[in-house]
Amino acid sequence: MLPVEVLEQAREEMLDWQGSGMSVMEMSHRGPHFKQIAEGTEAALRELMGIGDDYHCLFLQGGATGQFAAIPMNLLGDHRKMNYVLTGSWSRKAAAEARKYGDVIICATSEEDKFTTIPDSTEWRPDPDGAYLHYTSNETIHGVEFPFVPEASMPLVVDMSSDILSREVDVSRFGLIYAGAQKNMGPSGITVVIVRKDLLCDPLPSTPSVLDYRQQAEAGSMLNTPPTYNWYLLGLVLEWLQRQGGLKAVEQRNIEKSELIYRLIDASDFYQNPVDPRYRSRMNIPFTLTDPTLDKVFLQEAESNGMVNLKGHRSVGGMRASIYNAMPLEGVKTLAEFMQEFETRYG
Repeated sequence: MLPVEVLEQAREEMLDWQGSGMSVMEMSHRGPHFKQIAEGTEAALRELMGIGDDYHCLFLQGGATGQFAAIPMNLLGDHRKMNYVLTGSWSRKAAAEARKYGDVIICATSEEDKFTTIPDSTEWRPDPDGAYLHYTSNETIHGVEFPFVPEASMPLVVDMSSDILSREVDVSRFGLIYAGAQKNMGPSGITVVIVRKDLLCDPLPSTPSVLDYRQQAEAGSMLNTPPTYNWYLLGLVLEWLQRQGGLKAVEQRNIEKSELIYRLIDASDFYQNPVDPRYRSRMNIPFTLTDPTLDKVFLQEAESNGMVNLKGHRSVGGMRASIYNAMPLEGVKTLAEFMQEFETRYG
């Protein structure tokens, strides 16, 4: 979901952005009005995340899935190998795409544990000749999240699509951070890439221009016409986060929200969460009912009480509560109250 304040501001500015006489959707991406929006968005992102001048901030298309290919295309250079840690469906897909461009080394995986944990980092076996080490910080489907930044002797690449801006991170620990906007930053259709400038080398010869980081950086992420309205909404979300007190304040709120649901699950014999408690996600909480025949009833009653999109991914079943930044504490309390009341009636 998006913050209500953001949607209201977008509604107010829909027909006339700050006296320009135009909707943002009608602006030239090379005109002065949109240039102001683009520069303001990047400045807000840099301030919130503490991004130094030694990083490019790119605003691209193609989603995180597009970056699964763009990353090896841009970072492999003279290397042939890449290291990947598999902790769920999205890191597995990233590795599968990367195999088209070089040798993928699976240096750790939790697949045997059905992606319910994170492999002990002391047992990871990355190939030292690898161009980088890739991991996914939060797996939306399985509800597994890294509570730490891995140590690496090579550039660290992370897919933060579903937990970016939910907590403070030390950007200097990473070679590249990428994230689709649609979970925590804005609507779908725009992807943020934060890449350390010294990592950019000659991309693979087959790299399309729109996926070439150096060309996009030189063009201000406007090698092609960007998704201007999505970029604008992303900027509004960043401003909203600043008004919330920044990422430190947001992180504390996310801890409070997620712990409310986890405490309820742990105190119940009616609900279960399969994830190792050390690695439970603050963003996505999968849970099952002891009696799976009640799943359909749970979802129907939840929807009738105004709670939608609680069905778990088809690959794992059950339910999943996604409580991204924009989900208010009151919404999480409403879910918790419904879960308790449902257990009283059916448990």
